[in-house]
Amino acid sequence: MLLIKNSTAIKFFFIAALCLSCALGFAAQIAGTVTHLSGPLIAKKADGTVKVLSLQSAIEQGDTLVAEKDTYARIKFADNSEIVLRPNTQIKIDQFSFEEDKPNNDGFTMTLIKGGLRAVTGLLGKRNKERFGLNTPTASIGIRGTTFIAEYIPPDGNLAAYNMATTAALQVPTGTGNKTIRSDIDVPVAAILPLQLAANEEPGNRAGGAGSAGGAGRAPGLYVQVLDGTIFLRNSTGSLDVTAGQFGFAISFTKPPIILPNNPGMQFSPPGSFPANQSQENANNESKSGSLICEVR
Repeated sequence: MLLIKNSTAIKFFFIAALCLSCALGFAAQIAGTVTHLSGPLIAKKADGTVKVLSLQSAIEQGDTLVAEKDTYARIKFADNSEIVLRPNTQIKIDQFSFEEDKPNNDGFTMTLIKGGLRAVTGLLGKRNKERFGLNTPTASIGIRGTTFIAEYIPPDGNLAAYNMATTAALQVPTGTGNKTIRSDIDVPVAAILPLQLAANEEPGNRAGGAGSAGGAGRAPGLYVQVLDGTIFLRNSTGSLDVTAGQFGFAISFTKPPIILPNNPGMQFSPPGSFPANQSQENANNESKSGSLICEVR
């Protein structure tokens, strides 16, 4: 009887160990690799641990990446897509699932907590566009095969000023008062940009101000610039297409995204050692006999 009990216990232990091993293997699924870096990059792991990353460090599903001041970081994913993070950015890799011969398993979602990035679509986004998503507090970004820049400026603690900016962003002056911009967003918005949180506030003294890259003097919200292809901004009010050469803005999840008439002040200037696009990287690789030049500044 004792032998039977011991045998059962051993089997149970073996099965439990096998399940734990599989779970750990899934949790540690590698999504991409750091290929270029100009400063400190930190990964907050799903288990709460923190790791300082370097060139060729693996990026895993569940990681929250933190690009510090003066840090640009390029991440290349298994499907050949990429993101380049600008300084003072936080982004979480919520899901990455890609197998070249199993397109039905595709899935790629991220959450931009603050800061900005440039994204280039890879194979996953080209064959399953609906399974790519970049989420922010004011809108989600979907793609149709593209290259785009996204910047999210979170609101600071001054809720009154933020509410004033929100109201101003969705109204334009008319002969008899203010007219609310509706979801068809046919109303001109040039007169309300740039949006200031408060007339007497120094932009650099608030979140996303002059002290952080790309946010000087702008209201909180999601800003996008499409370099190639088309993206769409979606929230509770509906969806808005933004095409190559256009700028979009979403100030709140409950307010419709709008097309901006010109660049609201978005800036994205990685170091010269970072490839501007996939074709440039391929050219560099060929000229260096397949080697990838990575420079740390």
